[in-house]
Amino acid sequence: MLPDLKLVVRLQDLDNRVAELTREIAKLPKHIAEIERKLVAHQRKLEADRAALTANQKDRKRMESEIQSQQQKISKLRDQMLQAKTNEQYRAFQTEIEFCENEIRKAEDRILELMSESEPLDAAVRAADEALKGERAQVEAEKKEAHERTAGVKKSVDELQSERKQIVAGLTPAIHRRYENIRKHRRGVAVAEALEGRCNACNMAMRLQFFQDLRRGDQVMMCESCGRILHYNPPVEVDDQTGDSAPVAQE
Repeated sequence: MLPDLKLVVRLQDLDNRVAELTREIAKLPKHIAEIERKLVAHQRKLEADRAALTANQKDRKRMESEIQSQQQKISKLRDQMLQAKTNEQYRAFQTEIEFCENEIRKAEDRILELMSESEPLDAAVRAADEALKGERAQVEAEKKEAHERTAGVKKSVDELQSERKQIVAGLTPAIHRRYENIRKHRRGVAVAEALEGRCNACNMAMRLQFFQDLRRGDQVMMCESCGRILHYNPPVEVDDQTGDSAPVAQE
């Protein structure tokens, strides 16, 4: 294989790997953002449950205060009943006492309702709080891992780019320009392999004479269909079980 052809094949391998690593780098921040969004959503749900629990507790205290107030009022009304001079006054005090007792029963019923509502709410808050502790730890661990992975990937990209510069320096300028031009217009793929008389990039069959010229490997040739630089790997001789050699095409 011509030196230039060997270099562009390696150059394509490097560019493919750099593109792959670049996509991986781009995905990591998105992954972190996604798990952080989930964490924020869970935190907001916990805050809403806590607010509901706090409101429940305030309502219970208000009802308890209302009961205490009505009880004090009843106590005063009973003292005043003892001083009533007429039946009408006595019945009026009695009516007020019954009203206060009815208000107390309403408040007690409401307290029971609030207590039944607070139990699952309190359990949900405790469970969510505990789950968030674990989730925060997991998010921090994933963020750390992502940062370390990003640093490692960037280092690999730098190493590949360094090797790429060396390969470009060894390439014939005209071949390099052709490679970059094809790569620009072919979604990053400028080099293709000839397999079974076809270009493995566009899958178009080659003319017999063209394929024979390509197999000689004494010139840089482009696919007549897609325009990519073609390279041909000859079959590798391997020994079979009988000891005879048989050509096996390299994939």
